[in-house]
Amino acid sequence: MPTHAVWKQMLNCLWWSVTAMLCGVPVFATQNVLHVTSFELTHDKPFVQVMVNGKGPYRFIVDTGTAGEAFVSSALADDLHLPVVGAVHLTDPSHQGGQHVSVVAIETLNVAGVEFKGVRAVRHALSQADGSCDGLLGFGLFRQYLLTLDYPHRQLSLSEGAIAQDAGGSVLPFQTPYGIPIISLKISDLEMQAQIDSGGTGLSIPDAFASRLKFGMDPTLFGFAESLSTRFVLRSAQLAGDVHLGDYVFSRPFVEIESAFPLANLGSSAMQGFVLTFDQKHGLVQFVSSEQTHHLGATPTAVTLEHAPKEELPALALVPVG
Repeated sequence: MPTHAVWKQMLNCLWWSVTAMLCGVPVFATQNVLHVTSFELTHDKPFVQVMVNGKGPYRFIVDTGTAGEAFVSSALADDLHLPVVGAVHLTDPSHQGGQHVSVVAIETLNVAGVEFKGVRAVRHALSQADGSCDGLLGFGLFRQYLLTLDYPHRQLSLSEGAIAQDAGGSVLPFQTPYGIPIISLKISDLEMQAQIDSGGTGLSIPDAFASRLKFGMDPTLFGFAESLSTRFVLRSAQLAGDVHLGDYVFSRPFVEIESAFPLANLGSSAMQGFVLTFDQKHGLVQFVSSEQTHHLGATPTAVTLEHAPKEELPALALVPVG
């Protein structure tokens, strides 16, 4: 995926023993595994096979940085004759513009053998820079399930239950003011809010926050990115200090610095050594890894943000970010 004019589009079987914990698999207070499927990593981002209205499979990205249920490409919407049932306004953090796009109805959407009914999806052009992409699965689709993304084993699982507070790893609370999971990171000695964005790549931080940090060298040009209404520069540098994610540490990681986004962004490149489980009902996310210290180099693609929340969210609370 090129770093110039980039558009971002936008679980491992559960074991029942201490041995499983050593393998980096979370344990739940209530364990009821529904289904497991493998995912493909392209530029570190997870893609799964999805059935739509009984047809497919189609290639969808799993994007926890999008609050809505789903996005579909125009080609897929046309091929399946998905009916338009409304519209939504998408914008970005610059508040300088946006797009009105159609919302289409999907009767059934099947991922990992779990059938979701009555899904509302945004019809929108999707980047093909990560290979063919027919759609996007947003964070909101999984609100009734425990969603586990097991990066080391490239598996996605959906289950019922709740994350146990003593399950191991780091269990962190998250907030969803925009419908996406936002946690607290400690970057050097400073606290920073960061969104967990499986549809993004590395660790990016806002330019205003970067001015308070120390770097091993001066930030240099990393690339250019586009949002819906602005084009902006991305810089990159290695931090002089560490980033703390719960009990885990990223030792002097490379970060991307941008001027468009109000929050830090924790993308899939930073998650490659982790098993993540999201419990939306209780506002908890669990990170499990066999390594206490992680190293994050330059990401394979520039992190960009295609859409972000307006000050007043649309009815469907669609917030594709990353």
